[in-house]
Parts: sequence; C-alpha cells; structure tokens
Amino acid sequence: MILIFLSYLLLAAHALRGGDVGLAVFMIGTAGLAFSRERWAGNVCGALLGLASLLWLEKGAELINLRIFTGGDWIRLAVIMGALFAISVFSAAYCFSPAGRERFCRGKEQGWFRASIFLLSALLLEITRSKVFFPILLADRFFPGWGRAEIFLLAFYASWLGGRMFSPEGAKVMRPRIWALFSLVFFGQLVLGVSGVEQFLMTGKLHLPIPALIAAGPVYRGSVFFMPILFTVSVLLVGPAWCSHLCYIGAWDDQCSRVSRNRPSRKFKSRLIWLRLVLLVLVVGSAWAMRIVGISFVVAVWAAAVFGLIGIAVMLLFSRRMGLMVHCTAFCPMGIVSNLLGRLSPWRMKISSDCCKCMKCSKACRYGALQLRDIEAGRPGISCTLCGDCLPECASASIGYRLPFLSPQTARKFFLELVISLHVLFLGVARM
Repeated sequence: MILIFLSYLLLAAHALRGGDVGLAVFMIGTAGLAFSRERWAGNVCGALLGLASLLWLEKGAELINLRIFTGGDWIRLAVIMGALFAISVFSAAYCFSPAGRERFCRGKEQGWFRASIFLLSALLLEITRSKVFFPILLADRFFPGWGRAEIFLLAFYASWLGGRMFSPEGAKVMRPRIWALFSLVFFGQLVLGVSGVEQFLMTGKLHLPIPALIAAGPVYRGSVFFMPILFTVSVLLVGPAWCSHLCYIGAWDDQCSRVSRNRPSRKFKSRLIWLRLVLLVLVVGSAWAMRIVGISFVVAVWAAAVFGLIGIAVMLLFSRRMGLMVHCTAFCPMGIVSNLLGRLSPWRMKISSDCCKCMKCSKACRYGALQLRDIEAGRPGISCTLCGDCLPECASASIGYRLPFLSPQTARKFFLELVISLHVLFLGVARM
C-alpha cells in the first residue's frame, strides 16, 4: 500500500513539474482510492498504474536519448527511470494479485463494472478536453489548468452512480433523479451565463434550448452542424436512450408525468407517436422556408420560442394528468428521430416466451411502448427509449436488454457503462 501511494505521489510530482496542477490532483485523488477496500477502487488503481509504467518508459527513453545526444551521463538516469517503472509495475501487479484481491474485498460483484465506468468517463472527458480548441470544462474556465481535477470528480461520481444503478430497482429510482440533475445543471448554467457570467456559456452564438432546433437550427442557418452530429453519435452509441437519459428537456416531461403519481394512462393512442414525424417535417420545412424567403433571425427565434412554449403546455396539460410522457412520445420531433435512428444501434429490449402477460411492465412504462400487442410480439413498441423502468416490475425476468452474443445481464451492464459515462460527459461539457 505504501508503494501504491508512493507511485501516485511520484506521478503527481511529475505532473506538477510539468505545470499540470489538475493532473496532480487527479493522481492524489486516485491515491486516496487505494485506502478504500472496494474492489472497483483497486481495479482503477491497478489499471492507471499500469498505464503510468508506460509513461515512465516513454519519458525515460526520451531523457536518455537527450543525454546521449548531448554527451552527458545517462546511466544514473536510466537506473532512476527504471526504478520508477519497476515500482509502478509492482504496485499495479499487487492490485490484481491474490493479496490485492484480499485487500480490496468489498463489492466484488461490482468491481470491474464500476471501475470500467470510472475509466471510460475519465477517458471520454480527457479526449473532449484535449480535442476542443477552447476550455470546455468549467474548472479550466475559472481555474486554468485544473480541468483534470474536475475529470477525477466526475469519474468518481460516475462510479458511485454505477453502484447505485447496479440493480434494476436502483436504476429505476436513480435515473429520473440524475436526469433532473443534468437538466438543472444545464439550465442553471444558461441562467448564470445570460446573467453575465460568460464562462457558463459555450463559445459562439446563443440559441434557444429546444430539442427541435437540433434539426431545424442548422437548416435555417445553413451551417454549424455540431449538435446534429453529437445527437447522431449519441443515438448510435446508446440507441433511443438519448430520450430517457441525455435530453435536457425530456427530464421536464418525466417530472410532469410523475406529479400525479398515477400509473401511465392506457387512454393514450399509440398512433399518436407518429404525429412527431409530421411535426419534424413541418419544423424542418419551416426552417428551410424561412431561410429561402429571408425571414429575419428575430422572427425565427420567436417562432421557435412559440413551438417550445407549446411543448411545455403539452407537458403541463397532458403529461401531468395522464402520468405519461406525452411531450416526448407525441410532440417532440427529435423523439421520433431518436426512435428511428436508434434502430441502427445494436441495443434492443426483448421479451422472452416466459412472459405471463401480467401487464405490470405496461403500467410502469411512461412511453406507451408496452401495449398488449407489443408484449405478444416479444418486443416494446417504437417509442421505447431503453429506460429500463419495466425491468424491476417483471417478476419472471422475461424482459431485458439484448446485445448480440451476450446474456441479458451482461448486456445491461455494458449498456449502463455507456449511458452513465455519457451522462457524466454531458454533465461536464453540455451548455448553450
């Protein structure tokens, strides 16, 4: 344990020497995980130390070549770098050894599940931070160079969230909460940004936070296709789960549908889900027509605002009364795009032949995707968003996630790893 802690302190010192305070904090934070007895923490410590050993090899080769080129003494340097490499390798190996597994003995069943979420979240945030030409993380905006400290905190939060959502019952409780949290953070930053704290806004021109503008905005402007690309990539990764985990407006509809605490109403006509396709054509067509005719930006903004207000009215008047997400299933144009584009994603929700047709899952579905004909067909309807609320309601475990060549339990773990990591990524970088 002393060697593990020492290894991370050396990495933190190396980061400080290079002027990266955020990375030093990341390393110290990871060193703190070594004092936990959780299996996922041991896996994270071992995995990162394994990568760190490669860093010492690369840095050592670079410095030794420099010494040789300048005619300096390189043997002592090689011994020092070799010792750093050996300490990191030994410490990493300990984390996965029988002694290490005995040390990190808590939560064995969640070990690699939570560790994978931590590592994937950190990787996605690091890639985003390094590829964007401006400070994308708030820590870098307010405290330049501290971005990787925020990455550690977000990755730790992601791992904690994985533990809370490990069971279907836990996921059903946590999903609406973290979804609402994301929406609160997203719109909170918008309010602060508009109030004058510009660090809370993305660079570029401000636009209305209405999902329909993901498609209509670029059509009207004839440029700036970042949001459609981000939306498409997200849907290809996690299917229509974009609508139940990542949409900043959908969380409002979800909360409205839960206000009355009623079970979702069966009065909802499933054919209404195709109304969204009509609205998509109208919205995109109107944006194109405004561009061709030369309608001013102010008029276009007012038109979009009216559409957004109608959507809020649908939530308050229908979703709240019916206990069903009427806005998402019958009004939002991007909802139908997510449902149809999600067919290209490998994720599916299937119902096995063991189903007794008790219809408890139907009462839990707020997207109207589990009507009797859907259950008889062995799969949810087109409006399914892979939210997973139906899983804990099924006593026979007849419904579950499916991914080719994997069991439903393993498929669900992979799905959660992806969707939680994307939630954390959006939480860290999404703003107007």
